[in-house]
Amino acid sequence: MNIQTDFLVIGSGIAGLMFALKVADQGTVALITKKDIMETNTSQAQGGIASVFDKLDSFDLHIQDTLVAGDGLCNIEVVEKVVTNGPDRIRELIDLGVSFNLKEESAGALQKENFDLTREGGHSHNRIIHAQDMTGMELQKVLTRHVLDHHNIQVFENHVAIDLITCSTRIKRGLVTTTHEDFCCGAYVLDNIQNQVKTFESRITLLATGGSGKVYLYTSNPDIATGDGIAMGYRAGATIANMEFVQFHPTCLYHPNAKNFLLSEALRGEGGILIDKAGHRFMEKYDPRKDLACRDIVARAIDTELKKSGDESVFLDISHKAPSFIRNRFPNLYEKCLSFGYDMTKEPVPVVPAAHYMCGGVVTDMFGRTDIRRLYAVGETACAGLHGANRLASNSLIEALVYADSAATQSIMDLHEMNFKDTPPAPLWDEVGTTHSDERIMVAQNWDEIRRFMWNYVGIVRTDKRLSRARRRIDIIQNEIRDYYWDFKVSSDLIELRNIAMVAELIIRCAMHRKESRGLHFNLEYPARDDIRWQKDTVIRRPLLT
Repeated sequence: MNIQTDFLVIGSGIAGLMFALKVADQGTVALITKKDIMETNTSQAQGGIASVFDKLDSFDLHIQDTLVAGDGLCNIEVVEKVVTNGPDRIRELIDLGVSFNLKEESAGALQKENFDLTREGGHSHNRIIHAQDMTGMELQKVLTRHVLDHHNIQVFENHVAIDLITCSTRIKRGLVTTTHEDFCCGAYVLDNIQNQVKTFESRITLLATGGSGKVYLYTSNPDIATGDGIAMGYRAGATIANMEFVQFHPTCLYHPNAKNFLLSEALRGEGGILIDKAGHRFMEKYDPRKDLACRDIVARAIDTELKKSGDESVFLDISHKAPSFIRNRFPNLYEKCLSFGYDMTKEPVPVVPAAHYMCGGVVTDMFGRTDIRRLYAVGETACAGLHGANRLASNSLIEALVYADSAATQSIMDLHEMNFKDTPPAPLWDEVGTTHSDERIMVAQNWDEIRRFMWNYVGIVRTDKRLSRARRRIDIIQNEIRDYYWDFKVSSDLIELRNIAMVAELIIRCAMHRKESRGLHFNLEYPARDDIRWQKDTVIRRPLLT
């Protein structure tokens, strides 16, 4: 089956939805999402969006906080762009109907931009705009409603992208093309309901598939976060960078049944403190900002404390605040913790770090363009240069908004300027010679093994020996997956396994290359930051086939 559109958007988080809305008046849009359109990393975001609205705050301060968190690897031009464009993108959301928490004026009236700003780790001022403790869900609902209502956008749920289609794809399949310059012209996609591979042809393709937390055993990410966009981009020949910088969120609820449940950094922004089992605070030993230090510092501090004590968790305590404040400010977190037997108003809650955010990804320019023509990447899939070696809290959603806007503007220009007349049709998916698998255990076994050795060997703290062990294991597993992939018909489980294996390999290779400790990458054998040799991105590209 062949589907042709002007724009193909892969992913239904904030970046993909906003891009789709902005280009839909200029052309037809196909938006594919691997599960329900609401099942995204965006919908899981609790804390909020960082942007400057307080009179005592400034763009310069937000820029400086971002640069400090990024530990010497941020692109200053990108940081300035995202920070200064942030307020306009927030206003755009409000015009679409997004409701953020506001403060009441003394007269009792509400002003449109009188936001109830809070603070998170690494920020010097209150600048986190939020919708209670479910900001991402509010964004997801509003943007989804607009996307589903737009006559020019067709949404394909339960569709899993397999690989991008490029000019070189056609050449390798024996078709003639009029140019030797590589470009993207769509993707092969598995319809998971009909169990059929469809060919989506497009003039512009956007990767907005979100994160890759499921590469690790413990993660705050939902099950869909398997690094699909990064893996597909790499296989197509796009440049990848900074995959060693995996952010581990310091505070995920520690409970056997609390799968992926994150306790927002806003808890610490509102006065929550980290304590050990004996009730002692420990963050002052690691950073003068204490509990509001950047995430890399807090996560390593917790990891160190747990290794020293042998305890299974530390604790987050906000019980010293008024119970009414906790219930009103964090209604979702309060109810969720209560369902697991913890009353935040009365007792500390056990927490541990978990894989949370990928700061690396597909390299893009200031407009979201990759180095493959007609292919864009936005959001967590992309490495635009904002986060450097460590993302500042709540900078992810604002980055997605700013770059969705830039990518939409640029791609519309591309659509009008490019000559598509001589573009031959894309080859249909070829599964000749494949059979249905009777060895599903291979997928389950390798999936589990990858996530475990990535957590143990390529986690918060690394060594050369651990990385070498991980590299040997991933090489063996990659060979097994390649043999299996070409013999059997694709399934969503196999596609995701192939992608997490690819992302794991990229993380390992980048981590082995960087011989220093910086931001989210900490190697015990190179504990110091080395600006002379390593103040640069770790860049990796797949060798082109000849």
